[in-house]
Amino acid sequence: MSNEATIHGPETAHAHGAGAEHNGHEHHEQHFIWKYIFSMDHKIISRQFLVTGIFWAIVGAFFSLIFRLQLGFPDSTFPWMEKILGEWAKGGKLSPEFYYALITMHGTILVFFVLTAGLSGTFANLLIPLQVGARDMASPFLNMLSYWFFFASSVLMFISLFVQTGPASGGWTSYPPLSALKEASLGSGIGMDLWILSMALFVISSLLGGLNYITTVLNMRTKGMTMTRMPLTIWALFFTAVLGVLSFPVLFSGFVLLIFDRNFGTSFYLSEIFINGRALPHIGGSAILYQHLFWFLGHPEVYIIMLPGMGMASEVISVNSRKPIFGYLAMVISLISIALLAFLVWAHHMFVTGMSPFLGSIFVLLTLLIAVPSAVKVFNWLTTIWRGNLRFTPAMLFALGFVSLFISGGLTGIFLGNSALDIHLHDTYFVVAHFHIVMGVSAFFGMFAGIYHWFPKMFGRFMNNTLGYIHFFITIAGAYLIFWPMHYEGIAGMPRRYYDYSAWESFKQFQSLNSFISIIAAIVFFTQFIFVINFFVSIWRGRKVTTPNPWGATTLEWTTPIKPDHGNWPGEIPEVHRWAYDYKDDGHGGDFIPQTVPLRPGEEDGH
Repeated sequence: MSNEATIHGPETAHAHGAGAEHNGHEHHEQHFIWKYIFSMDHKIISRQFLVTGIFWAIVGAFFSLIFRLQLGFPDSTFPWMEKILGEWAKGGKLSPEFYYALITMHGTILVFFVLTAGLSGTFANLLIPLQVGARDMASPFLNMLSYWFFFASSVLMFISLFVQTGPASGGWTSYPPLSALKEASLGSGIGMDLWILSMALFVISSLLGGLNYITTVLNMRTKGMTMTRMPLTIWALFFTAVLGVLSFPVLFSGFVLLIFDRNFGTSFYLSEIFINGRALPHIGGSAILYQHLFWFLGHPEVYIIMLPGMGMASEVISVNSRKPIFGYLAMVISLISIALLAFLVWAHHMFVTGMSPFLGSIFVLLTLLIAVPSAVKVFNWLTTIWRGNLRFTPAMLFALGFVSLFISGGLTGIFLGNSALDIHLHDTYFVVAHFHIVMGVSAFFGMFAGIYHWFPKMFGRFMNNTLGYIHFFITIAGAYLIFWPMHYEGIAGMPRRYYDYSAWESFKQFQSLNSFISIIAAIVFFTQFIFVINFFVSIWRGRKVTTPNPWGATTLEWTTPIKPDHGNWPGEIPEVHRWAYDYKDDGHGGDFIPQTVPLRPGEEDGH
């Protein structure tokens, strides 16, 4: 490698010095509360994010199950629903107000609490110190705070589900005027205040975490770990953190203005509003301003959710294909390109707001450009798999599922990125189908791949493979059966977020299809409990890991003990001599060479 003499600066001494400090303090037994609850160990914090994320995933998916029952069977009643939801489902039928609240909470919970905090919080915390060779995060205390701000945000959001007027019901994007006027609807009351406060705490949590991840990657790498030797997981998590740190403050500012409009009589987003024939004093504001502020976060948010899955899929595919990742530098450059373009395409969510057609054409071009680095990644994943010695572990299956969903979901984005076509498709089920496949389900598949793959590192045990296979095949079949038919509904003009379609002759034809989708959604929802049971039972009852490197991987996390203490390595942090994907003959009958093995005479660094 040409840049062998990269300067590592003071971080190496810091990382090694910290080892002695940590090891000196780990001999006395910590109290349970300080070891597992208010822990500063990045591995424990990653478990906290993961378990909290699993809880919210169940809640968010359950909400979708309830409103799918309304869509699939609009004329039926479900008496059990009244027992759970009370006055929101009188006579066993969901009320229109609560239907909209469920859609709002479903989107908010899954986008932010599960696929942002649950995904990045888990794997950035687990993998960054272990894969770059650090004792812990740059600031373990801020790392702990990032989880507890997320937990406080979760508590507030959970409380909002039980207020008398109901939770927020302005859609997961919370557009004004529904979100800016307390009297606009039932869900615009105290539930909306709690939603905004909860999201503000969530933004603080994301910023604390993101700054920590960036600092750790830049300053805490071990000796020999140059940037071009980092695994793709670290590159992906690094850019995820950069996106969050640059875009979340913009959303935070949008929330601050929203709080002012709601409580202090300002008119940032409101103008010429009439309620029951009475003119409100607000004038001069623009609801479009909020859309700009929201989507300036909202589109980078898509990649905050997708990039960790891309990084983990790259790692899992390479390990289980027993081949070096194809085109490492092209993969890194494509990550950089996606991160840059993510900030330049937000207005493609706003083609129907009356935007200038010329400006729209610029955003069309930028939107279509982002397909290029995405295509590079897909090509490189497929080429890595090509003629590999494939091992179909559950993690590998979910990584391949991620690639499949990313391709099929991404292709439909080309339609929505066209400003002329978008006028017809906007706010229809085509949009629901597109973003659920490309952002929702594929990100979950990346998350599942990561959990199955790194579970032995987290808990020192394996998950059950048979249950993993059942989980995968039902989930991927269900994902396509649920969301692919929605494209056809969207092309026919069927709008999303409607409570009951039976009043429209043109949409009645889809009633049997809606019923089919709802049944499949219920099957997929209950299938996820196979994963939940497998996960929690395996923590205590799973097959024990007997070797530190059960997958035969090259990266640093597998050089630690099977269950590493706080500090990760008992002695010196190992030095890195080669890139992260040396899958080749090691000269002793093996097919991989860890990063810690010095280069042999005449051997060059792999990439």
